[in-house]
Amino acid sequence: MDEACFNIGDAAGHVYRLLENGGSNLTNVKKVLKESGFDSQTVFMAIGWLAREEKICMQKNGNAWSISLK
Repeated sequence: MDEACFNIGDAAGHVYRLLENGGSNLTNVKKVLKESGFDSQTVFMAIGWLAREEKICMQKNGNAWSISLK
């Protein structure tokens, strides 16, 4: 696996562990992962990875997205 895929997988793990404490909104997820050194693009790819693996639920509320574990 190349470094980019490793970073996306690492970010996906961070997102998953964050959501284990309860659902969150996209803004908060990006903020928390930025503090861990991940850029927005990597966060979006990690969320996509988790969505493709059917690990998370996403719901749009107005202009905000809520994310939670299935």
